[in-house]
Amino acid sequence: MAHCTKLQKVGRQLKCCHKASSLTFNIQDGPEAGQTVPHVHIHIIPRKAGDFDNNDEIYDAILVKEKELKHKFDLDKERKDRSVEERVQICASIL
Repeated sequence: MAHCTKLQKVGRQLKCCHKASSLTFNIQDGPEAGQTVPHVHIHIIPRKAGDFDNNDEIYDAILVKEKELKHKFDLDKERKDRSVEERVQICASIL
């Protein structure tokens, strides 16, 4: 639940900064859902009235933008797969 509190806090700042009236929270869990890296990540998208004719069009727009950015910044070349144990150690060293 700590994530939810932080998401709300970040969301409020995004709404203010982008003069948005709403937010879309996009969570991808599993490859078939579009998850490209094996960790929790959440897209927070500021929304305004009429930004898409059909509200669900935002999901196609997200996929298009991700592909554009992947071509521009191919971080997969630099990304190193880490074991669960390595990720736990990294988290422990940060906290």
